[in-house]
Amino acid sequence: MKLKRIICSCIIIGALMGASCGGALAEDSVVAKAKLTKAEAEKIALEKVPGGKVKEGELEMEGGVLLWSFDIAVEGSKNITEVNINAVTGKVVAVDVETPADQAKEAKEDEKEKEKK
Repeated sequence: MKLKRIICSCIIIGALMGASCGGALAEDSVVAKAKLTKAEAEKIALEKVPGGKVKEGELEMEGGVLLWSFDIAVEGSKNITEVNINAVTGKVVAVDVETPADQAKEAKEDEKEKEKK
């Protein structure tokens, strides 16, 4: 009986460890697909926003395309410029200026999305 409990416990622990590592493995595989490092992509993004400083940058999948996405601020402006770089080719995919109202709307949408999870 003790042996059965030990075996069951090992199986459960192994399953839990596998589940907790799954997210990390998935994230690592996405990063591995990127041909550009974050620093390389950041340099490209900053060329599109002279005098800008990166507030935030992340690797994300959008519409089946792996992107480095950067939020860039310029001193003296409340706007944020979002620059998306294809993480495989290094091409600039989009450059969008977000006003404070746009930023607030996006923050609300992100909050709603987090609540769903």
